[in-house]
Amino acid sequence: MNTAFDDRLRALGIELPVPSTPGANYVPHVRTGNVLYLTGQLSQWNGERRFIGKLGREFTVEQGQEAARLSALNVLAHLRAALEGDLGRVCRCIRLTGYVNSTPEFTAQSQVMNGASDLFVQVFGEAGRHTRIAVGVAALPYDVATEVEGIFEVR
Repeated sequence: MNTAFDDRLRALGIELPVPSTPGANYVPHVRTGNVLYLTGQLSQWNGERRFIGKLGREFTVEQGQEAARLSALNVLAHLRAALEGDLGRVCRCIRLTGYVNSTPEFTAQSQVMNGASDLFVQVFGEAGRHTRIAVGVAALPYDVATEVEGIFEVR
């Protein structure tokens, strides 16, 4: 099925990865009413983990933004799958939560998360504007740099 959003993604030069499968005892998404909760997504492309290491040590803020954007692309791929291929069913991005694998001295987690936030505004326009949390953590699964999760209003 080709939707208007598929055309929009193509026009923006955005390719989505293949949605990953859960690696433990959880599901990729849960919908309750018109709210869709998506599991956190790592900075990986089609199962290949990228950006291994910490912000403030291995990576700059700009590289962290790339990692957060990659995590957000995975969120977008899962969102599309949860909506049976139709991103046009998204009413609004409610909230993104970003976890940044960073050194204790690193304090630019919010700047790193701009890589994810900017993607959702680029794709959804005003409906992509959201509340947000950006948290520095001591470690993430597989030592990836970022993990992003999302909450969406859908129809």
